[in-house]
Amino acid sequence: MPRLSVIVPTLNEAPRITGALDALQDLRGAGHELIVVDGGSSDATAERAAPLADRVLCGPRGRGPQMNAGARVARAAVLLFLHADTRLPPGAADTILRGLQRSGCDWGRFDVRLSGERPAFRLIASLMNLRSRITGIATGDQALFVRREWFRAAGGYAEQPLMEDVDLSRRLKRRGPPLCLHERVVTSSRRWERDGVARTVLLMWRLRLAYALGGDPHRLARRYHPGR
Repeated sequence: MPRLSVIVPTLNEAPRITGALDALQDLRGAGHELIVVDGGSSDATAERAAPLADRVLCGPRGRGPQMNAGARVARAAVLLFLHADTRLPPGAADTILRGLQRSGCDWGRFDVRLSGERPAFRLIASLMNLRSRITGIATGDQALFVRREWFRAAGGYAEQPLMEDVDLSRRLKRRGPPLCLHERVVTSSRRWERDGVARTVLLMWRLRLAYALGGDPHRLARRYHPGR
């Protein structure tokens, strides 16, 4: 039986999925499980993922529902939810499993670094990590991991199109504190580069504030993904 199940939700990631899954082959070689859950891609994402994953599922569109679908078939006692544009640090599986055992925690996340080289990206990542440590809330970019039984007891991800990671973190935090690993995952800075740093930061702050005040995730998702 694998000790860790890595669950990767995808949607139209054909140009990037091979590189993303190639980076996870050492985990598979060590006996861990890799599950890709595609949300109905219109490109070749699922076909390119098939030879590089233990299972490729087709599920309803939306990261929350997709990750829930992966969790339902996962065999390992610990689940790791990983975005396709996020790269794990070396030795990530052992870091997670040892960290959970030593800390007594049952869920957690990594610190994050943005892939771009601009100094602003270092500041943004540092503030993201600091905010997460203060609030105990993890975002999907931080590669959230959780014991499978805790995930099930918490009810899994909410069936909502945005802030599903924040929602799950809140429910998990009520059960116990997260393990905040200092090792860093590297996540893509493409949205900041495409839309501009200041504009993207302000948008995310507004969306998080609106959600904290009870905003409808479906309406917020339309602001985050205009035109989708």
